[in-house]
Order: sequence, then C-alpha cells, then structure tokens
Amino acid sequence: MSRRGDTAYGTGHVDLVAVRRDGTAATGETTVVRLLSLLPAHWLCTLRSVGPDRIDLRIDLGGHIDRGAVRRAVAGALADRALDGWTEER
Repeated sequence: MSRRGDTAYGTGHVDLVAVRRDGTAATGETTVVRLLSLLPAHWLCTLRSVGPDRIDLRIDLGGHIDRGAVRRAVAGALADRALDGWTEER
C-alpha cells in the first residue's frame, strides 16, 4: 500500500494495488468482488481500475479508520483462500 494522502488520523486515503501472481487464479473482475466482500462494509472504497491481472483500489481514511487498520484488513483479506494467487504490490 502506498502512503499517499494526509498523515493525520482519519484523513487522506490508502491506495492498494493487488496483482495476480498465479495465472490459474481468478481474474481481477472476480477477485475485486471477493476482496471488497472481505473488507469492512462501512469503508468507502473506490475502484480506480481493474483488469485481469491488476486491481487498483483507493480506501478513504475517515472517522475511526487509520492506515494500520487498513493494512491489517487488506493483509487478512489477501490471506483468504478466495484470493489465492493474488498479492499486494509494494
């Protein structure tokens, strides 16, 4: 995850880029639905782009959401078997 945006708690955003590392894994169109379903429903997520091998997602930091919470939630989601073959691009 990049650390763009403001550094204050609850402001700015986190950009997430996930890439398919296994050609047998589900494509981005399917994976983005799975990924979003594994993140907290109250988070404001904006899909910036999606392709067969790459997902670019922006997660707004607001209220009680901080970068650490986003990193933990994304790591947990990417560890789910439904997202096997996908990893966060750093």
